[in-house]
Amino acid sequence: MRTARPFLKWAGGKTQLLPAITARLPAELPAGRITRYVEPFVGSGAVFLHLAQHYPLAEFFLFDRNPELILAYRTLQTDCEPLIERLAHIQAEYHRLSSAEQKDYFYRTRAEFNAARAALDSPTPRSQAIQRTAQLIFLNRTCYNGLFRVNAKGEFNVPFGSYKNPRICDPGNLRAVSVLLQRVVVQHADFEACAPHVDAHTFVYFDPPYRPLTTTASFTAYARYTFDDDEQRRLAAFYRRLHATGAKLMLSNSDPHNIDPHDDFFDRLYAGFHLHRVQANRMINSNPARRGPITELLITNYGEA
Repeated sequence: MRTARPFLKWAGGKTQLLPAITARLPAELPAGRITRYVEPFVGSGAVFLHLAQHYPLAEFFLFDRNPELILAYRTLQTDCEPLIERLAHIQAEYHRLSSAEQKDYFYRTRAEFNAARAALDSPTPRSQAIQRTAQLIFLNRTCYNGLFRVNAKGEFNVPFGSYKNPRICDPGNLRAVSVLLQRVVVQHADFEACAPHVDAHTFVYFDPPYRPLTTTASFTAYARYTFDDDEQRRLAAFYRRLHATGAKLMLSNSDPHNIDPHDDFFDRLYAGFHLHRVQANRMINSNPARRGPITELLITNYGEA
């Protein structure tokens, strides 16, 4: 069977950090003594997909506050083939257009996507869910840098990306992800809603919106709410609550030491736990001449395997 990869490009996605994460997984996971996986901020699902394909886990619970994202996961879980059919139609239609026509098609689709946003506040009919998920994947594959970003009204506002013949429909990968999702409970909820599913046989991976390293890098708008320092503190308090259950916990975040070696925000917030500073390939400067590798934090409540 084909290896499943994230079906959405996602700012802060964890594909490139997987080696560092894998190296720091709890020893109980490969040994089979952990049977449940919980991810309160699923995002692109890179870590979930990796664990589901390589470790003997029986149960999976995925959460996110982003309603568009959860709708996409649920649609792929239940209606993979109709979704593929719709995406194939969009791709064929899009690739026939000139560059100028593709740009018009993108902005027309984005306007339709935003105009139908209110329907997410009530149960979404199956046909609309398929159409909306197809539009989301299309926008994600054709917008600038493959971002998912919304404004204060919750409207998708990333501009056109000008890519030549982007791959909008990947049937093999969509089917591979859908197969794995058959074993998963997917919920649209705040991270604290995962608590009833966490016990001593659970591994929880937290990938919250990162704390901005600079005032110009405050990209936290994955959904219609901000994840500021107060939210980071609420998350740290919740992390400590889950620690008391005996669960194995890992959390990733930005490393303030990249900018200010005296900024010990996370060192203080997670005092008593293991803070690992790992190399990442992300860039933090808008000036290419000043870009370079940085470190990110992986915080665990256990020693390395």
